[in-house]
Amino acid sequence: MRSIHALGAVPFLAILVAPAFLNRVTPFVFGVPFLLAWLIFCVFLTSGVMGLVYLLDDTNRDDAGGRP
Repeated sequence: MRSIHALGAVPFLAILVAPAFLNRVTPFVFGVPFLLAWLIFCVFLTSGVMGLVYLLDDTNRDDAGGRP
């Protein structure tokens, strides 16, 4: 496994591990409880990280193997 693919674990851990520590109701972010705001942030984080992995992966280049 390439080191760039290890970035895929970041959103996984953010969604799986962080709620155990962030399960609070009192701080509100944009009118929603903090945990819900964190999970919404993780959805955008996942999209960004997967896009970054796609751009940095050598197998997605046009000259890397003649894929269509």
